[in-house]
Amino acid sequence: MTSPLSLAVIGGGQLARMMQQAAIGLGVHIRLLAEAPDVSAAQVIPDHFVGDYTDIDDLRRAAEGSSVVTFDHEHVPPEHLRTLAAEGHMPRPGPGALIHAQDKITLRTRLDELAVPSPRWAVVASVDEVVAFGLPCVLKTPRGGYDGKGVWVVRSESDAAEALAGDAVLAEELVDFRRELSAQVARRPAGETVTYPVVESRQENGVCKEVIAPAPDLADELSQQAQQIAIEVAEALDVTGMLAVEMFETDDGRLLVNEFAMRPHNTGHWSIDGAATSQFENHLRGVLDLPLGPSTPSAAWSVMYNVLGGAIDDLEGQVGVVLAAVPEAHIHLYGKSVKAGRKVGHLTVTGDDLETVLARARQAGALLQDGSPIG
Repeated sequence: MTSPLSLAVIGGGQLARMMQQAAIGLGVHIRLLAEAPDVSAAQVIPDHFVGDYTDIDDLRRAAEGSSVVTFDHEHVPPEHLRTLAAEGHMPRPGPGALIHAQDKITLRTRLDELAVPSPRWAVVASVDEVVAFGLPCVLKTPRGGYDGKGVWVVRSESDAAEALAGDAVLAEELVDFRRELSAQVARRPAGETVTYPVVESRQENGVCKEVIAPAPDLADELSQQAQQIAIEVAEALDVTGMLAVEMFETDDGRLLVNEFAMRPHNTGHWSIDGAATSQFENHLRGVLDLPLGPSTPSAAWSVMYNVLGGAIDDLEGQVGVVLAAVPEAHIHLYGKSVKAGRKVGHLTVTGDDLETVLARARQAGALLQDGSPIG
């Protein structure tokens, strides 16, 4: 017998770990398909087993007893998702939506059909085609890239040859942008949507380093446009749960859609401590078709700082040091071993003055990551 508040989650990373935090309060039971016994989410979700998300039998085992299946990542084969749906275990988002997060060429084609503003792009198969498209440009592998992986900035023919050897077949214009923004929307099958404040994300070596919510000095019309793009995409693609739309804001005041994710996203982690309803709770509400919660900010400003693997190996032992210096910091560790550049946690600081909040978040982050304050 299936339970209306039972959910299968595929993938055992930190997103699934934080879904469990929201699930506890809602009384939602999660069964987890994990990649290994010690991955981030398996440490906190009792009902888990180790399996392969490309194996339909493992997916069936995870879905047993649940009418809904959702994801920590977007890599489950579409044919398996269709099989689960036919057997009464509805993937949310469904395969027709998720393919746009799995395949960048499919995404770009659909965004053009929807007249969503995006960078100029083309499918390329040779260095000559890259040159014809125009240098400099960005080359991407259509599937599987994340956190800067599978992405090459190409300025010469030799750069293009190297990227094509790495399976890049999608060329995009190298956008001269002012900053990167992210617009998030939660949506349930009944059609209800809730948008979150548009945020600014700041990158370091291709990895999101910090997020400011809301994006400072963002014109009201651009904020509304970004949120409307997110709603239109969610509705057109029939997304359920959370959708994050990452965009470039150009110097001449345009928005261009870069990529998106159909799940909770790094740019929404601030909402755990900075919004009335976190992105993780609204993702669970959305996929289970429960009424969505308000996204109202709980403070004027929230800054989320990603903690990457650095000089501190014993993160848990460093927590007291951080809280002694910045007691208002909200720390979230992912239970991961420390490796250079690896996302091992994040923290959030909220408050009324942006400069103060930003400085305090950076201070706490530097102490947790490297054991010393910035500067």
